[in-house]
Amino acid sequence: MSQQSITELLLQWGEGDRGAFDKLIPLVEKELRRLARYYMGRQRPGHTLQTSALINEAYLRLVDYKDMQWQNRAHFFAMAAQAMRRVLVAYARRKDYAKRGGAYIKVGIDEAMGLAQHQAKELIALDEALTELERLDPRKARVVELRYFGGMSVDETAEALGVSAVTVMRDWNAAKGWLLRELSHSGGTDA
Repeated sequence: MSQQSITELLLQWGEGDRGAFDKLIPLVEKELRRLARYYMGRQRPGHTLQTSALINEAYLRLVDYKDMQWQNRAHFFAMAAQAMRRVLVAYARRKDYAKRGGAYIKVGIDEAMGLAQHQAKELIALDEALTELERLDPRKARVVELRYFGGMSVDETAEALGVSAVTVMRDWNAAKGWLLRELSHSGGTDA
């Protein structure tokens, strides 16, 4: 199906047609799987959240966007990337909470080695820094979210944000520098 058809289904869904969402999902599932694999590929070995679980959680969050005024396919995938980011951050926060004694869970030897906890702290620190960047410069934060978390190209990001590719690259470079400084000051990375 063409990008136009996907956009038409998104508009119908935005107008309350639940059937449009049901038709849309099979058309976008391959790209959502690619996004989820991209996200999961950035996680440390031994991560216990599965790609299919990430996709399912993202679906649930996207369904909650029933009143969203969808603009186009790029807008949908930008929101899907944001939903996946939020799922991973929530998962990391739960893991960190459990590690501090908030809940008792059975873990394997790999997790006991501390890999998951270290990664959770890094992801939480990145999310906090990105939230601060969003407060200071929302567009730069969206560029990071779409490129880093969503795995979008410069051109896809430009389309999703309605700006030029040059603007995306300028924002991307500035945001990476800002985040690196912020994370190195907070101890969020080894930089």
